[in-house]
Amino acid sequence: MGNLVAIVGRPNVGKSTLFNRLTQSRKAIVSDTAGTTRDRQYGKCQWNGKEFSVVDTGGWVVNSDDIFEDAIRKQVLVATEEADLLLFLVDNQTGVTDWDQDVALILRRTNLPVILVANKVDNSGQAYEAAEFYKLGLGEPQCVSASTGSGTGDLLDLILEKLPAETKELIDEDIPRFAVVGRPNAGKSSLINAFIGEDRNIVTEIAGTTRDSIYTRFDKFGFDFYLVDTAGIRRKNKVTEDLEFYSVMRSIRSIENSDVCILMIDATRGIEAQDMNIFQLIQKNNKSLVVVVNKWDLVPNKDQKVIDTFKTAIYNRMAPFVDFPIIFASALTKQRIFKVLETAKEVYLNRTAHIGTAKLNEVMLPIIEATPPPSIKGKYIKIKYCTQLPNTQIPSFVFYANLPQYVKEPYRRFLENKIRDNWSLHGCPINVFIRQK
Repeated sequence: MGNLVAIVGRPNVGKSTLFNRLTQSRKAIVSDTAGTTRDRQYGKCQWNGKEFSVVDTGGWVVNSDDIFEDAIRKQVLVATEEADLLLFLVDNQTGVTDWDQDVALILRRTNLPVILVANKVDNSGQAYEAAEFYKLGLGEPQCVSASTGSGTGDLLDLILEKLPAETKELIDEDIPRFAVVGRPNAGKSSLINAFIGEDRNIVTEIAGTTRDSIYTRFDKFGFDFYLVDTAGIRRKNKVTEDLEFYSVMRSIRSIENSDVCILMIDATRGIEAQDMNIFQLIQKNNKSLVVVVNKWDLVPNKDQKVIDTFKTAIYNRMAPFVDFPIIFASALTKQRIFKVLETAKEVYLNRTAHIGTAKLNEVMLPIIEATPPPSIKGKYIKIKYCTQLPNTQIPSFVFYANLPQYVKEPYRRFLENKIRDNWSLHGCPINVFIRQK
């Protein structure tokens, strides 16, 4: 069960720099994908064999003076509700501001572990100045320089020390976990209620740690799975604003703890930036995906043309990963609810698909021979053999080549698409590796 660490603080104290510093070991996760401005705000950090997720709250602030302070205050509140530990970043060069005191006031009231981090301490002389931050009432400031990395090792040790111990969950590992995600008002709760119905007796709930996802076991109609429900679905929260940040923070946990994500999109509003943010989280965590276009009962003329237009729009926004099912449903009228579950189950089984090596080579080698990787600098790339790796989280294929470093992303995508054309891996992410033979 992953822990979540949130970085809070006023603007320009170096939150993003610290975030990049903490997540740098996993640059792949914090890729700058076009179209996701806020993608840089979530990543994973590994230290001493432990892994936790990091969220930088800075990317979500609307920049205008009057609502500005208000927006940051809201974010700090959301962060205190969702995270397991907070890093409160202050700027050693400007000293304590009124603003820092405001945030410190909120943080002193939470029962979460908070680490006060004085940034921009570039030499030992400046470390003495950091003593001023004791007056925030949050204990000893940790001196770091996010831009040079000095002090970050000690900070990471302290984070691991203060993170709550992982609780072992009492859930059966072999049973698939489905998470229903989407932005506020897309109909997540209605869908979950439609699944569960009022027959609450067949539902057993297992709470993880305090602020974790709640697993709801569903076994009827020949299905057996856990619904991962972030605790938020059941309690109305202090934060009422439809904050983008809020829905992303909410989703991180359920996505990380699930096998299959059911992404709800509101048919009346189409696909929005927030849906894309959540889709990015699903992709980064390599989860299987089923897209449900909810509130389909409210769409006036539902001919095939409307359906096709809708599907094309979704696939265009989510390219290059387009091999996932889209279901038009209504949680209210229960239209195609059963289909959602059946599809989620199929998609889950696709994750566990194993393709025999002989069969894989028999199909793929002729395709590769017909369209080999483009030659680079007069060098011809030959791929002689491929196989699927055993026991991986998602289906992973290795192609052995004489010059793997010359095989570029478009060709990897070509191989992935050919694998998808020949085997059913619908809704499931796959890895394609090119290695030295």
